[in-house]
Amino acid sequence: MKNKFLPLSIIFIFVIIFIIFYKGLQNTNIYTPEVTANNEIPSFSAKLLYSNKIINSSEIFESNKFYLINIWSSWCVPCKQEHPFLIELKKNKNIEVIGINYKDTQVNANKFLDELGNPYDQIIFDKDGTIGIEWGAFGVPESFLIYNYNIIKKYIGPLNNELINEIKLKIK
Repeated sequence: MKNKFLPLSIIFIFVIIFIIFYKGLQNTNIYTPEVTANNEIPSFSAKLLYSNKIINSSEIFESNKFYLINIWSSWCVPCKQEHPFLIELKKNKNIEVIGINYKDTQVNANKFLDELGNPYDQIIFDKDGTIGIEWGAFGVPESFLIYNYNIIKKYIGPLNNELINEIKLKIK
């Protein structure tokens, strides 16, 4: 009786372990942060990329105007992929595109923009990443659609044609 019980209990234990691992594989480990909207924009002071002038966020934003804040970096491959879409959006006069250059060097950022074009009305230089963190960014690229000093939409990851069309519809 004891000899029959041992193999059955071992098989039962392996079946339980298999079920646990199988269920674990079914659950995704990808963390998707909560997308915030209707939050006020953070207040900050920062250096502009081209002029090294210190600027306050209150000098950038106006009421009744749309802005797209785009957090990018020269070392970011998805930033290069979304860049043509930002160039296209720049042609729209209903929105200002503000860039936050995240954890980069001025030399590399300038080379990136010289190569691909500059879609930004202003570029904030965020060498240590603190401004990006204040915005709640989890990485690059991330973009925030702003209206009346409020974040109305957060885009995690690179912008694409579908998202640009969505932005254009919102700013009409």
